[in-house]
Amino acid sequence: MSRFALIKAVLGPVMRLMFRPRVEGLEHIPGDGPVILAGNHLTFIDSMVLPLVCDRQVFFIGKDEYVTGKGLKGRLMAWFFTGVGMIPVDRDGGRGGVAALMTGRRVLDEGKVFGIYPEGTRSPDGRLYRGRTGIARLTLMTGAPVVPFAMIGTDKLQPGGAGLPRPGRVTVRFGEAMEFSRYEGMDRDRYILRAVTDSVMTEVMRLSGQEYVDMYASKAKAA
Repeated sequence: MSRFALIKAVLGPVMRLMFRPRVEGLEHIPGDGPVILAGNHLTFIDSMVLPLVCDRQVFFIGKDEYVTGKGLKGRLMAWFFTGVGMIPVDRDGGRGGVAALMTGRRVLDEGKVFGIYPEGTRSPDGRLYRGRTGIARLTLMTGAPVVPFAMIGTDKLQPGGAGLPRPGRVTVRFGEAMEFSRYEGMDRDRYILRAVTDSVMTEVMRLSGQEYVDMYASKAKAA
């Protein structure tokens, strides 16, 4: 049994009891082949709920600090997050974005599922912010379809993204797969990248019901 299967078997029932996830549209995720899951990001537990509700293992980028902690807590966090599919990457500095993009491409080239939050960081206020174009570059470079998704209610269970989450119900809603083969070979055209990214974010907004803000979340946090 893989570590991912073990974690789902052992912790899955506990997390399902705690979060009582309602899942809609799971059939939109292809049963095999590369696929990008792109959704909103409300709080820390989004990355715990998403692998729980998907049949296929979801690989995603995470801060390397999640796997470098000291003591028993640090080792348990590292075991859990790398087990469910997190790939630690140092995203600070100018090379962070490139490293994340190349990691995502490698996962997709291997025919796996790659999860991404196009906003780049958690929403500071529950609204949906402008997507970064890395999602567009990934789909155009690899040909992988994009399945948009929405996390609904996770911010109510863990306000501010800190501390232990409280029990409650969350909804994970998946939309129909989107493919952009008509733009093949245009992954360096910034207008195409923006158009593809915006079309994905429009679907995420439709699924989540969030108010949209045409500003990067990181800029809103710094204001």
